[in-house]
Amino acid sequence: MAVTPTLFYRGAAATSSTTLYTVPSSTTAVLTDIVISNTSSSQQYVTMTVDGINILPAVPISANTVVTIQPKTVIATSKVIAGFATSTSVTFHISGVEIS
Repeated sequence: MAVTPTLFYRGAAATSSTTLYTVPSSTTAVLTDIVISNTSSSQQYVTMTVDGINILPAVPISANTVVTIQPKTVIATSKVIAGFATSTSVTFHISGVEIS
C-alpha cells in the first residue's frame, strides 16, 4: 500500500462550481489541508463540496486574509472535490494523501 502526499489543487477559484480534484481509480484520498487566500479589498464567499456535500457552504473570507482548514476527510475512488468563490481574487491550495 503506497501513501503519497499529493497536491490536489492550487490556483484561482472560478466563480461557478468547478471540479478541483477527482480521486484516481484504485485510490482512496484523504483531504488534509485547505488554504484559502483572499487578496481582494473586500470580503468574498467560498463554497466547497466533497462528493456533492458542502464542507464550506458560502463561507465569508475577509479582505486580504488567509484561512487554513484541516478537515481530515476520506474520499473514495472517483469522488470529486469541487468549489468556487465570488471572485477570482480568491485562491485555493488543497492537499492531502493518496492511498493506493
